[in-house]
Amino acid sequence: MSALPLEGLRVLDLSRLLPGGFCSLLLSDFGADVVKVEDTGAGDYIRWAPPHHPGAAPSAGGALFLALNRGKRSIRVDLKTDAGREVLLRLARDADVLLESFRPGVMDRLGVGYETLRAENRRLVYCAISGYGQDGPGRDRSGHDLNYLGLNGVLSLAGDAGGPPIQPGVQVADLGGGALMAAVGILVALRERERSGEGQLVDCSMFDGSLAWLSMLAGEVLAGGRAPRRGELGLAGRYCCYRPYECADGWVTLAALEPKFWRAFCDGVGRPDLSQGAFEPPGSETHRQVSEIVRARTREQWRAFAAEHDCCLEPVLELDEALGSELVAAREMVVGLTQPGVPEQVRLLGLPIKLGRTPGDPARGPGPELGEHTDEVLAAAGFSAAEIATLHAQGAVAGVAQGSTAEAFLSS
Repeated sequence: MSALPLEGLRVLDLSRLLPGGFCSLLLSDFGADVVKVEDTGAGDYIRWAPPHHPGAAPSAGGALFLALNRGKRSIRVDLKTDAGREVLLRLARDADVLLESFRPGVMDRLGVGYETLRAENRRLVYCAISGYGQDGPGRDRSGHDLNYLGLNGVLSLAGDAGGPPIQPGVQVADLGGGALMAAVGILVALRERERSGEGQLVDCSMFDGSLAWLSMLAGEVLAGGRAPRRGELGLAGRYCCYRPYECADGWVTLAALEPKFWRAFCDGVGRPDLSQGAFEPPGSETHRQVSEIVRARTREQWRAFAAEHDCCLEPVLELDEALGSELVAAREMVVGLTQPGVPEQVRLLGLPIKLGRTPGDPARGPGPELGEHTDEVLAAAGFSAAEIATLHAQGAVAGVAQGSTAEAFLSS
């Protein structure tokens, strides 16, 4: 097998939970050596996070961690000690990327902020993921995905006219605004480093990143147009031709936006007279009649219809149905991973980016135990056995956690 695209790239990941974890997961799956720098207490909070819904399996908490951290290594360092800070500074000298997701100013207060690390390694790309950015009036505010979407206008557009905003089923700001923008920023900075020989600060705000998803709508407003309201967006439920419809045993999505697709649908159901009503709103006569037509057939019947009539019509699948679908299997979007102590392969989502010549490998390694690689990483950084023993004795670093430290997280 050819070398993975990012082999040789060294990443120190100080982030916790979702945005940073997903960002470094992408780098790891493509071959980067990602070292999770966790504290000497509970470590990354995702290790002890409860399942996301009542029907989750009892082991789902561990699955959350593994889903974001396969193929990475873990060390435990107490950055609140002088010796712990020195450990990070020494590790940073040979690193290509440092990723963190603390509130702005936290790393500086710990004595390991960007300027300090840059003095150790001018080639270091330092990526900071935060809610509202490293400057500006929101710099010091706490926040989560829902707050960012509320403040940047995204949430105001989700839902029906006169109804409440609808929360997305996934973390749009965390993933799209934070993780993905950070991954792009890191790769852009690394590419620029090839020219200049120097790293730089990559400032990724989840507020900014998810606001950027509104580029087309914002362009219209900035050109003098009125801001759209819930229920007014054609691609968010206003058009008869582009919305979910209830069928006999569930829901389907009809996205017949172009005239040829809408005509194919109307002709296919024997109602060419509806072809002029594609862009009528909910509550219109066209909407009422299409709703009745769709409700008369099952999802499977509509699947067969769509196979015969090319009209952008697909069923709404539950997540377990989607994960077991032929499409997911064909695209290799579920992979098996061997995890120590687990008799059967753990199944996780695969890589969404397919490279033709040097593909990534989402199953190249298990998720690390907390502190599993502390001594290994320190030795590779040049620490002697005696120095490592001293660091352990001082409490500046720690090895594999003994027993559960979930209580430390729950009480924090």
